[in-house]
Amino acid sequence: MSTATVAQSTGAVTVLITRRVTPGHAAAFEQASNTMTAAARSFPGYLGGQLVRPEADSGADAALYNVVFAFDTEAHLQAWQDSPVRALALAAIAPHIEGQTVRQVSGLGHWFAAPTGPRQNPPPRWKVAVVTWLGICPTVYALFLLLGELLAPWPLLPRVMLLTALVVLLMTWLVAPQLTRLLKPWLYPASPSA
Repeated sequence: MSTATVAQSTGAVTVLITRRVTPGHAAAFEQASNTMTAAARSFPGYLGGQLVRPEADSGADAALYNVVFAFDTEAHLQAWQDSPVRALALAAIAPHIEGQTVRQVSGLGHWFAAPTGPRQNPPPRWKVAVVTWLGICPTVYALFLLLGELLAPWPLLPRVMLLTALVVLLMTWLVAPQLTRLLKPWLYPASPSA
């Protein structure tokens, strides 16, 4: 199984890909995945990539691996995704994974999607910034409290990459939807009657 989530901010785009690795193929999958990440480095706008292995002691599914890619714009991400280089890398990974790819798009642009009903203008950027901060600040704080000691021995870049991936996931599916629902009257004030 493989799912991809795209999180968008002002320009920058982060992609989180989860893949179920076939039993006995972990080493080959990791090598193919690292080769793919190395290939992505040569593309314009590439900001970083990281393979996140499943934690053996966490009780989580030991076959689920995560890969995080970041590009400076959606256009640069799309150029990477449409490239023959990526297609070859995916072909090298395919024998080592189980299931089909499911793609979901989410992120800041979707956190503040207008509620259903009559068409409304999006909230001003300053309101989006305030609500984003209201979500990210306590989320990062909680993650530092929960994972700080566990991740302290890790090098800085892997720590940052894991924490930002967790922030994106929590903001996308938990925190931002709740904040948007709670602050809907402020984000989308009723238009004055004509």
